[in-house]
Amino acid sequence: MRYGTGVALVVTAALSWSLTGLAIRQIGTPDPWAILFWRSLGVLPVLGAVILWNRGSLAGPIRQAGLAGVLGGLSLVFAFAGAIYAFQATTVANAVFLFAAAPFIAAALGWAVLGERVHPLTWACMAVAIAGMYLMVREGLSMGAGPGNAAALLSATGFACFTLTLRWGRLADMMPATFLGGVFSAVAGAVFTLASGGNLVIPAQDIAICLSMGAFLLALGLTLYTFGSRAVRAVDLTILANIEVLLGPVWVWLFLGETAGRGTLIGGMVLLAAVLANGLLGVRRAMA
Repeated sequence: MRYGTGVALVVTAALSWSLTGLAIRQIGTPDPWAILFWRSLGVLPVLGAVILWNRGSLAGPIRQAGLAGVLGGLSLVFAFAGAIYAFQATTVANAVFLFAAAPFIAAALGWAVLGERVHPLTWACMAVAIAGMYLMVREGLSMGAGPGNAAALLSATGFACFTLTLRWGRLADMMPATFLGGVFSAVAGAVFTLASGGNLVIPAQDIAICLSMGAFLLALGLTLYTFGSRAVRAVDLTILANIEVLLGPVWVWLFLGETAGRGTLIGGMVLLAAVLANGLLGVRRAMA
């Protein structure tokens, strides 16, 4: 694969992920668990087909993922469910900026659980990121978006735990664990919807949006990113992946007129700067 092709694939993946907030705004169903159920059903056929095409088997790669794959899949339940509720309960800008904290949470968990060394500059970037998150959460609390902020941080923690399980299990291929995440999320969505007295039979338009989110925005985006990352330098991946964070709030502003508060924008920019700085520092250390 040519370098330019890899960049195009990664950019397309980030663009698709950035549309998630806008898509959820089009859903009338208020139950995040029902949305999680139908979106997960959209994920499974695409990821299953990719694993079959790439590995020649579906059951084999899932078995090889082992306990790390199971734990990673369970982590994604929190990541996916938290993200859906965050988009419903707070602004898209607030949600996606807080999602960007996942690399720092992963670094802290890696240090605490796996004993991985964290570079002093990464700790410094974490401190800057926490300052940015404080600005966003403080404004969110004053606007009644505390639960949405908490869900966004839960989602970021879920993604961080997913990354941690991959490192712990030394899994080079994330697809089987992500497929398990889709299975577990579908089960969790169905169980919690029915347990709370809800109904999985939601309007057909909402089902169509959920299935499309799962199949195209999430699963296909992940596939494009995985293939593209094989030809793109780490430093460029660090920058390109943040297209999702930058464009998520733009789409809802352009199409729905949704704006974010000053504290959210300032805090988000501080957090995003810390993420980019940490990524670039990491690449520089790796190349030294």
